Amino acid sequence: MHKRLPEWKSKEDAKRVSLTFDGVPIEAREGDTVAAAVLSVDPGFTRRTPVSGAPRAPYCMMGVCFDCLMQIDGVANQQACMTLVREGMAVRRQLARASVGGEEQHGGD
Repeated sequence: MHKRLPEWKSKEDAKRVSLTFDGVPIEAREGDTVAAAVLSVDPGFTRRTPVSGAPRAPYCMMGVCFDCLMQIDGVANQQACMTLVREGMAVRRQLARASVGGEEQHGGD
């Protein structure tokens, strides 16, 4: 499980943001990235690789490794570690390969 580092402001001062992860309501703090919010609920994995289907989760948290790719508000291939949470945001695991038009394709072709 990932733990938050101590902050300058108390937890009571932080504004809460509600979003969904795979249809389940979760909360985050304003200013959190989508990756940090999702990791806080211990998802196990956030995407599967297009060829082998191996599970992956955010790793570098700075936009370099692309292991944090998720579907955010219906758009696939979004870097969750570089996207700040917003109220009402819908986040989903990316379980297939996304086409140019943003639709998911299943299979290893």
